Amino acid sequence: MISDDLLRAQLPHTLRQVDLPALGELYRGKVRDNYTRGDRMVMITTDRISAFDHVLGTIPFKGEVLSRLTTFWFDKVKDIAPTHLLAAPDPSVMVVRQARALPVEIVIRGYITGSLWRDYQAGKAGAYGIAWPAGLRKDQRFDQPIITPSTKAEYGQHDEPISEAEILRQRLVAPEVWREAIAVAQRLFARGQEWAASRGLILVDTKYEMGISGGKLTVIDEIHTPDSSRYWVADGYAERFARGEEQEMLDKENVRQWLIKEHGFSGHGAPPALSDEVRVMLARKYIEVFERLTGETFASPIGDVGARIERNLRATGYLPA
Repeated sequence: MISDDLLRAQLPHTLRQVDLPALGELYRGKVRDNYTRGDRMVMITTDRISAFDHVLGTIPFKGEVLSRLTTFWFDKVKDIAPTHLLAAPDPSVMVVRQARALPVEIVIRGYITGSLWRDYQAGKAGAYGIAWPAGLRKDQRFDQPIITPSTKAEYGQHDEPISEAEILRQRLVAPEVWREAIAVAQRLFARGQEWAASRGLILVDTKYEMGISGGKLTVIDEIHTPDSSRYWVADGYAERFARGEEQEMLDKENVRQWLIKEHGFSGHGAPPALSDEVRVMLARKYIEVFERLTGETFASPIGDVGARIERNLRATGYLPA
């Protein structure tokens, strides 16, 4: 496991953004800087961290962890559905085929926790069109995974819960495409949970983005990362649940809980600045889940991530030499 000293040494070198107009037309999201030319997109995963629809700052090595984990998982699920990945010329970069993204995210949950638990407590979980039973407890496992879709908002706006009936009523997705997307999501989640369990982890919930590429439903963006998913340490889950204690989390929920508990912030107003201590803590969590899932020891040189990306893109011909 990488030392905290090395994580602190990387703090001044984290990647906030990339400005390489020669790559194509830029779309800057919460985490990725995407450059499009023709039917190809160069997706650069920065070290930006967002929560409650606000970009908070940067986390050492975060972009590399997300990108490398996505390529790891894309390889593991390629028998379930095609993905848009073409190449990975740098640890923080994926070159992908353009796809026409579905206008909804498929969120699938194995447990009631996080935002769903907060909505359930407040009596606001009805937007998904699901009859929630009374008496559920925080972090309780569902008998079967439950799908709670959300709309996909532009940067700076909020994703909103939406029911399957409303998706079909508004014709956001064709019924046959929606059925296929749900079936693929269920298979992806089952594969992810099975692998996570073999590595001593619980894949609690996740979101999938899908699109149409070459006439086929395609998995896009990222998959099973600690940004898009919740991971708990499996050992001790039952004991912590029985005692009503917080689970041991290896994902972005750590920073959400820090915002809520330490600063009373859940999206309204200006977010507090991240302390270096919190930035190092979250980097350590992300790297731990990376190492557990892949079986690899994470290693990356301290230094300017943007300069490394530019060198690698030139060396592989995506930028002129």
